[in-house]
Amino acid sequence: MTGAVSVRVSTVPVQGAGAGPSPSTALHSIRVQPIPFIAARRLIVKNHYLHSMPGGTKLVFGALVNGRLSGAIAFGSGPANAYQLVSGTTPEDCLTLTRLWLSDELPSNSESRVISICLRALKKHTKVKFLVSYADPSQGHMGTIYQATGWLYTGLSEAMPMFDLGDGKVRHSRSLSHSYGTHSIKHFESCGTRVKVIPQPRKHRYIYLLDKSLRPDLTVKELPYPKKEEGMVWGYGMQ
Repeated sequence: MTGAVSVRVSTVPVQGAGAGPSPSTALHSIRVQPIPFIAARRLIVKNHYLHSMPGGTKLVFGALVNGRLSGAIAFGSGPANAYQLVSGTTPEDCLTLTRLWLSDELPSNSESRVISICLRALKKHTKVKFLVSYADPSQGHMGTIYQATGWLYTGLSEAMPMFDLGDGKVRHSRSLSHSYGTHSIKHFESCGTRVKVIPQPRKHRYIYLLDKSLRPDLTVKELPYPKKEEGMVWGYGMQ
Protein backbone atom coordinates (compact mmCIF):
# COMPACT_ATOMS: atom_id res chain seq x y z
CA MET A 1 0.00 0.00 0.00
CA THR A 2 1.07 3.56 -0.66
CA GLY A 3 2.63 4.84 2.53
CA ALA A 4 0.26 2.74 4.62
CA VAL A 5 2.54 2.49 7.64
CA SER A 6 3.40 6.20 7.81
CA VAL A 7 -0.22 7.18 7.26
CA ARG A 8 -1.40 4.74 9.91
CA VAL A 9 0.78 6.15 12.67
CA SER A 10 0.19 9.76 11.71
CA THR A 11 -3.54 10.00 11.06
CA VAL A 12 -4.57 10.71 14.66
CA PRO A 13 -2.58 13.98 14.92
CA VAL A 14 -4.37 15.40 11.85
CA GLN A 15 -7.91 14.56 13.01
CA GLY A 16 -8.60 18.04 14.26
CA ALA A 17 -6.41 20.07 11.94
CA GLY A 18 -8.37 22.17 9.47
CA ALA A 19 -11.68 20.80 10.68
CA GLY A 20 -13.27 24.27 10.64
CA PRO A 21 -13.74 26.93 13.29
CA SER A 22 -16.06 24.92 15.53
CA PRO A 23 -16.86 21.39 14.37
CA SER A 24 -19.87 19.86 16.07
CA THR A 25 -19.32 17.37 18.85
CA ALA A 26 -20.79 14.61 16.66
CA LEU A 27 -18.44 15.40 13.78
CA HIS A 28 -15.47 15.70 16.09
CA SER A 29 -16.19 12.21 17.47
CA ILE A 30 -15.48 10.61 14.08
CA ARG A 31 -12.02 9.07 13.99
CA VAL A 32 -10.42 8.38 10.62
CA GLN A 33 -7.60 5.87 10.28
CA PRO A 34 -6.27 3.21 7.90
CA ILE A 35 -8.03 -0.12 8.39
CA PRO A 36 -7.47 -3.66 7.06
CA PHE A 37 -8.50 -4.11 3.44
CA ILE A 38 -10.79 -7.03 4.28
CA ALA A 39 -12.79 -4.90 6.74
CA ALA A 40 -13.24 -2.11 4.21
CA ARG A 41 -14.18 -4.54 1.45
CA ARG A 42 -16.81 -6.21 3.60
CA LEU A 43 -18.42 -2.88 4.45
CA ILE A 44 -18.32 -1.47 0.92
CA VAL A 45 -19.50 -4.62 -0.85
CA LYS A 46 -22.47 -4.75 1.52
CA ASN A 47 -23.45 -1.08 1.46
CA HIS A 48 -22.06 0.77 -1.57
CA TYR A 49 -24.43 1.01 -4.53
CA LEU A 50 -21.95 -0.84 -6.79
CA HIS A 51 -21.52 -3.65 -4.22
CA SER A 52 -17.92 -4.20 -5.22
CA MET A 53 -14.37 -3.29 -4.24
CA PRO A 54 -12.22 -2.39 -7.25
CA GLY A 55 -8.95 -4.13 -8.02
CA GLY A 56 -5.82 -2.10 -7.52
CA THR A 57 -6.90 -0.70 -4.14
CA LYS A 58 -3.81 0.58 -2.33
CA LEU A 59 -5.02 2.32 0.81
CA VAL A 60 -8.27 2.24 2.78
CA PHE A 61 -9.42 4.42 5.64
CA GLY A 62 -12.25 3.75 8.05
CA ALA A 63 -14.57 6.21 9.78
CA LEU A 64 -15.08 5.08 13.36
CA VAL A 65 -17.44 6.38 16.03
CA ASN A 66 -16.91 5.03 19.54
CA GLY A 67 -14.86 2.23 18.03
CA ARG A 68 -17.60 1.19 15.59
CA LEU A 69 -16.76 1.14 11.88
CA SER A 70 -19.36 3.41 10.26
CA GLY A 71 -17.81 4.06 6.88
CA ALA A 72 -14.88 3.46 4.57
CA ILE A 73 -12.99 5.27 1.84
CA ALA A 74 -10.67 3.56 -0.66
CA PHE A 75 -7.85 4.89 -2.84
CA GLY A 76 -6.35 2.91 -5.69
CA SER A 77 -4.74 2.91 -9.11
CA GLY A 78 -7.88 3.89 -11.05
CA PRO A 79 -7.82 4.31 -14.85
CA ALA A 80 -4.44 3.46 -16.36
CA ASN A 81 -4.03 6.87 -17.97
CA ALA A 82 -5.27 9.02 -15.07
CA TYR A 83 -1.76 10.28 -14.36
CA GLN A 84 -1.73 11.94 -17.78
CA LEU A 85 -4.18 14.53 -16.47
CA VAL A 86 -1.11 16.32 -15.11
CA SER A 87 1.87 16.77 -17.40
CA GLY A 88 5.21 15.34 -16.32
CA THR A 89 3.82 12.92 -13.74
CA THR A 90 3.98 9.13 -13.48
CA PRO A 91 1.40 6.50 -12.42
CA GLU A 92 2.99 6.49 -8.95
CA ASP A 93 2.17 10.20 -8.54
CA CYS A 94 -1.58 9.65 -8.76
CA LEU A 95 -4.27 7.82 -6.81
CA THR A 96 -7.97 7.56 -7.54
CA LEU A 97 -10.60 7.81 -4.84
CA THR A 98 -12.51 4.72 -5.92
CA ARG A 99 -15.06 4.14 -3.17
CA LEU A 100 -16.68 6.14 -0.38
CA TRP A 101 -19.51 5.00 1.82
CA LEU A 102 -20.63 6.44 5.15
CA SER A 103 -23.54 5.31 7.28
CA ASP A 104 -26.64 7.49 7.15
CA GLU A 105 -26.41 7.56 10.95
CA LEU A 106 -23.42 9.90 10.75
CA PRO A 107 -24.11 13.65 11.01
CA SER A 108 -24.23 16.15 8.16
CA ASN A 109 -20.83 17.14 6.74
CA SER A 110 -19.26 13.83 7.80
CA GLU A 111 -18.08 13.20 4.25
CA SER A 112 -16.27 16.53 4.16
CA ARG A 113 -14.54 15.77 7.45
CA VAL A 114 -13.51 12.25 6.44
CA ILE A 115 -12.18 13.31 3.05
CA SER A 116 -10.35 16.32 4.49
CA ILE A 117 -8.52 14.20 7.08
CA CYS A 118 -7.50 11.71 4.40
CA LEU A 119 -6.25 14.49 2.13
CA ARG A 120 -4.07 15.97 4.86
CA ALA A 121 -2.65 12.58 5.80
CA LEU A 122 -1.82 11.71 2.19
CA LYS A 123 -0.24 15.09 1.58
CA LYS A 124 1.92 14.97 4.68
CA HIS A 125 2.95 11.33 4.73
CA THR A 126 3.04 10.04 1.14
CA LYS A 127 4.65 11.10 -2.12
CA VAL A 128 1.36 11.10 -4.01
CA LYS A 129 1.02 14.37 -5.94
CA PHE A 130 -2.64 14.40 -6.93
CA LEU A 131 -5.91 12.51 -6.68
CA VAL A 132 -8.73 11.85 -9.12
CA SER A 133 -12.33 10.97 -8.40
CA TYR A 134 -15.58 10.59 -10.29
CA ALA A 135 -19.24 11.30 -9.56
CA ASP A 136 -21.90 9.31 -11.40
CA PRO A 137 -24.75 11.54 -12.67
CA SER A 138 -26.88 8.46 -13.39
CA GLN A 139 -27.00 7.97 -9.60
CA GLY A 140 -27.87 11.61 -8.99
CA HIS A 141 -24.29 12.47 -8.03
CA MET A 142 -22.81 15.77 -9.08
CA GLY A 143 -19.71 15.73 -6.88
CA THR A 144 -21.03 18.11 -4.22
CA ILE A 145 -18.65 16.69 -1.64
CA TYR A 146 -15.65 17.31 -3.90
CA GLN A 147 -16.79 20.86 -4.48
CA ALA A 148 -17.06 21.36 -0.71
CA THR A 149 -13.51 20.10 -0.16
CA GLY A 150 -11.82 22.14 -2.88
CA TRP A 151 -11.34 19.71 -5.76
CA LEU A 152 -11.00 21.01 -9.33
CA TYR A 153 -13.73 20.10 -11.81
CA THR A 154 -12.52 19.03 -15.26
CA GLY A 155 -15.69 17.98 -17.05
CA LEU A 156 -17.01 14.58 -18.03
CA SER A 157 -14.79 11.52 -18.38
CA GLU A 158 -14.91 9.03 -21.21
CA ALA A 159 -17.66 6.43 -20.88
CA MET A 160 -16.06 3.21 -19.62
CA PRO A 161 -18.17 0.03 -19.64
CA MET A 162 -18.34 -2.48 -16.80
CA PHE A 163 -18.46 -6.25 -17.10
CA ASP A 164 -20.48 -9.13 -15.65
CA LEU A 165 -18.86 -12.57 -15.83
CA GLY A 166 -22.17 -14.31 -15.28
CA ASP A 167 -22.24 -14.06 -11.51
CA GLY A 168 -24.25 -10.84 -11.37
CA LYS A 169 -21.30 -8.79 -10.10
CA VAL A 170 -20.26 -5.78 -12.16
CA ARG A 171 -16.54 -5.10 -12.49
CA HIS A 172 -14.33 -2.42 -14.01
CA SER A 173 -11.75 -3.53 -16.57
CA ARG A 174 -9.03 -2.71 -14.01
CA SER A 175 -10.63 -5.15 -11.55
CA LEU A 176 -10.66 -7.88 -14.19
CA SER A 177 -7.01 -7.25 -15.00
CA HIS A 178 -6.08 -7.25 -11.32
CA SER A 179 -7.94 -10.49 -10.57
CA TYR A 180 -7.45 -12.43 -13.80
CA GLY A 181 -4.47 -10.81 -15.50
CA THR A 182 -6.55 -9.65 -18.47
CA HIS A 183 -9.76 -7.81 -19.36
CA SER A 184 -9.98 -9.33 -22.86
CA ILE A 185 -13.53 -10.47 -23.59
CA LYS A 186 -12.19 -12.91 -26.18
CA HIS A 187 -10.01 -14.53 -23.51
CA PHE A 188 -12.93 -15.10 -21.13
CA GLU A 189 -15.19 -16.40 -23.89
CA SER A 190 -12.47 -18.79 -25.08
CA CYS A 191 -12.49 -20.18 -21.53
CA GLY A 192 -16.25 -20.71 -21.65
CA THR A 193 -17.20 -17.58 -19.68
CA ARG A 194 -19.85 -15.44 -21.29
CA VAL A 195 -19.16 -11.78 -20.57
CA LYS A 196 -21.98 -9.26 -20.44
CA VAL A 197 -20.87 -5.71 -21.27
CA ILE A 198 -22.75 -3.11 -19.23
CA PRO A 199 -22.58 0.39 -20.75
CA GLN A 200 -21.89 3.22 -18.31
CA PRO A 201 -22.54 6.96 -18.61
CA ARG A 202 -19.82 9.55 -18.65
CA LYS A 203 -18.98 10.73 -15.15
CA HIS A 204 -18.07 14.05 -13.59
CA ARG A 205 -14.30 14.10 -13.06
CA TYR A 206 -12.57 15.92 -10.22
CA ILE A 207 -8.88 16.41 -9.44
CA TYR A 208 -7.32 17.30 -6.09
CA LEU A 209 -3.75 18.61 -6.21
CA LEU A 210 -1.84 17.56 -3.11
CA ASP A 211 1.05 19.41 -4.75
CA LYS A 212 -0.48 22.79 -5.55
CA SER A 213 2.49 23.77 -7.75
CA LEU A 214 1.17 21.35 -10.40
CA ARG A 215 -1.87 23.46 -11.27
CA PRO A 216 -0.24 25.00 -14.38
CA ASP A 217 0.59 21.46 -15.56
CA LEU A 218 -3.00 20.26 -15.86
CA THR A 219 -3.61 18.79 -19.33
CA VAL A 220 -7.37 19.28 -19.03
CA LYS A 221 -9.31 22.49 -18.63
CA GLU A 222 -10.70 23.60 -15.29
CA LEU A 223 -14.44 24.20 -15.54
CA PRO A 224 -17.13 25.71 -13.30
CA TYR A 225 -18.68 23.25 -10.89
CA PRO A 226 -21.80 21.50 -12.17
CA LYS A 227 -24.95 22.30 -10.22
CA LYS A 228 -27.41 19.86 -8.75
CA GLU A 229 -30.57 19.79 -10.79
CA GLU A 230 -33.85 20.56 -9.10
CA GLY A 231 -35.39 17.43 -7.62
CA MET A 232 -32.14 15.47 -7.69
CA VAL A 233 -31.51 13.51 -4.53
CA TRP A 234 -28.11 13.56 -2.87
CA GLY A 235 -27.13 11.02 -0.27
CA TYR A 236 -24.33 9.06 1.29
CA GLY A 237 -22.37 6.43 -0.60
CA MET A 238 -22.07 8.77 -3.54
CA GLN A 239 -18.79 7.61 -4.97
